[in-house]
Amino acid sequence: MQRLAITWLGHSTFLLRTPGGKRVLFDPWLRGNPSCPEAFKKPPKVDLILVSHGHSDHIDDLIACARESGAPVVGIFELCDWLGRKGIQNVSPMNKGGSQDIAGLTITMTDARHSSGFVDNGQMVYMGEPVGFVIRLEDQRTIYYSGDTCLFGDMQLIGERYAPAIAFLPIGDRFTMDPVAAARACDFLGVRQVVPMHWGTFPMLTGTPAELKKLVEPKGIQVLELKPGETAE
Repeated sequence: MQRLAITWLGHSTFLLRTPGGKRVLFDPWLRGNPSCPEAFKKPPKVDLILVSHGHSDHIDDLIACARESGAPVVGIFELCDWLGRKGIQNVSPMNKGGSQDIAGLTITMTDARHSSGFVDNGQMVYMGEPVGFVIRLEDQRTIYYSGDTCLFGDMQLIGERYAPAIAFLPIGDRFTMDPVAAARACDFLGVRQVVPMHWGTFPMLTGTPAELKKLVEPKGIQVLELKPGETAE
């Protein structure tokens, strides 16, 4: 087994290397992402793609990444149906509360509180409800990727049932949680580490990791603050 490696590509896009060596891509937004380093703009070779919702800052490069890698795409039913109509056949749709084993991992889809739509040929297309994911790794640890969301009470149930060690949480405010809400989410989830996301990309995203650190580090929760392109193990 290898060490879990987390690479932040800016905004809410992450590339994970699991302990079993699988490469997992979350919410691919590369070419138009002002935070994504130039070296990471091309679709990477991956074994699995997870998509939380259909906003452009999460799926603008989804089709390109799916085509280039051939990796299965896991998302909610409506989003996967849209992908199929775009010629992406390797989709593995699911819905909230369900789990599936894929690429040697167990993926569970959870709730998220947000919206989900994509402008396709000038029309806003409904892409199903937004979701989060709990991923059980090969070493039996679990991680939680919330997607874009506000704080909601059922995060406590996610913590009770799946006991994630690491949470990926938005902190930018305006469109998602702010650092105060993300700190409360850490309490609900019972995590030991938190990876802040959906911050710093645009001026209107005002939440910062420094604010989050002030709230959670006294409780013994580590904030994994990454720079775009940086990897933490």
